[in-house]
Amino acid sequence: MLDPQGLYAWEPKGLAVVDMALAQESAGLVMLYHFDGYIDAGETGDQIVDRLLGSLPHQVVARFDHDRLVDYRARRPLLTFKRDRWTDYEEPSLDVRLVQDATGAPFLLLSGPEPDVEWERFAKAVQQIVERLGVRLSVNFHGIPMGVPHTRPVGLTPHGNRAELVPGHRSPFEEAQVPGSAEALVEYRLVEAGHDVLGVAAHVPHYIARSPYPDAALTVLEAVTAATGLVLPSVAHALRTEAHRTQTEIDRQIREGDDELVALVQGLEHQYDAAAGAETRGNMLAEPVEIPSADEIGLEFEKFLAEREGEG
Repeated sequence: MLDPQGLYAWEPKGLAVVDMALAQESAGLVMLYHFDGYIDAGETGDQIVDRLLGSLPHQVVARFDHDRLVDYRARRPLLTFKRDRWTDYEEPSLDVRLVQDATGAPFLLLSGPEPDVEWERFAKAVQQIVERLGVRLSVNFHGIPMGVPHTRPVGLTPHGNRAELVPGHRSPFEEAQVPGSAEALVEYRLVEAGHDVLGVAAHVPHYIARSPYPDAALTVLEAVTAATGLVLPSVAHALRTEAHRTQTEIDRQIREGDDELVALVQGLEHQYDAAAGAETRGNMLAEPVEIPSADEIGLEFEKFLAEREGEG
């Protein structure tokens, strides 16, 4: 493997600020990370990243070489043409930023397009950054399409070696093989190297998985802040407001939709309620509830990916 250091470069000013923060944060920093381009039903992770960068002060600490990591022909960056010339270029950026929450407490955010190549080298580079910046906990988040109704609370699947930081949630399956991602590989390699990692996956109704679903982003954000101690009220408020508007619009569209869609939602409600009731009684077999199998979950992932690629 080539030296992972060649994939990224430090921003001296940002690095100096992190070092000053580490002098005050003896326990280490939290690093949130999410990459655009893979499974993110309901744009769960994208919404959180956009809100964080749009409302909180931040500065770049390290920049990854996107020219080495991004396949431009698979995800073509936009250029703007006016009259007779190109006037703007949306250059991809895969960066580590130092962000401040509402109390001024620092944390790190690694975000940008998912690398198309050199995953192992990239994962090793992230490990180097985690160790250099004194990261005590890395947290990733995204949405997954599931057979659940939008009329019930958003479920979560916590994972990683610190899944206990999101209590009260259990995985709906024991084992599943799904298409891999750079985000998942980074988690796998960090845990393998002895670092603490928490992943949070929101269960997004499959019938709206291709549209923004703020309820999922809000639920994930609340779990992340509870697990890390970060204070992010402005982000939560914005997502809560958008979630209310979106739920109203979904309900309107379903009311005006055909009977088949209404029956689908009602069927998912009955399944959800039966499973929740059986779990409360401590016996998942108390009701004849059909829980998705590992193969069904894998197929749902692949279908979601195929739809995204088709749109591209």
